[in-house]
Amino acid sequence: MRVAEVLKVSSKSSPNSVAGAIAGVVRTQGAAEMQVIGAGALNQAVKAIAIARGFLAPGGIDLVCKPSFAELKINGEERTAIKLLVEPK
Repeated sequence: MRVAEVLKVSSKSSPNSVAGAIAGVVRTQGAAEMQVIGAGALNQAVKAIAIARGFLAPGGIDLVCKPSFAELKINGEERTAIKLLVEPK
């Protein structure tokens, strides 16, 4: 399954806003991919996934999250990010 849109989450991202984006992308594209760098960003992303599960549950959709590492180049510097693939169970 190819995910067209990558949601980038920072430590300042609103979990409710990210959850709405996750729910929308899962409904329209079947899965959502998030990229995070750092513990604060990962915290906000995990909260967003929990909230998105609540948004999608009434429609009979439960979510699973598959974490992996990704190497990103930011301003010419290699950074290790965590990639979270969120898809229906």
